[in-house]
Amino acid sequence: MVEKDKAVDQLSYEEALGELEEILETLEGEARGLDETMSLFERGRALVKHCQTLLEHADLKVRQLDQDDEIQDLEE
Repeated sequence: MVEKDKAVDQLSYEEALGELEEILETLEGEARGLDETMSLFERGRALVKHCQTLLEHADLKVRQLDQDDEIQDLEE
C-alpha cells in the first residue's frame, strides 16, 4: 500500500503504478461523490504523467548506454 500523502514526484515507478491501480479499482467499484471522484481522477492523471516521465528517462538512459557500447565497439 502506498502512502497517499506522498508527493507524486517522490514516488518510484512501482509505487506510482500500484497507487494508480488502486485508484482504478476504487473508481470502478462502488459509487463515490463527485468531489472524491474528481480528486481520485486528478491524482490518477498526475500518476500517469509521472510514470510516463520515469519511463522516458529510463528509455533515454538505455539509449545512452547502448550508444556508449557502440562507441566502445568502434574503438576496438
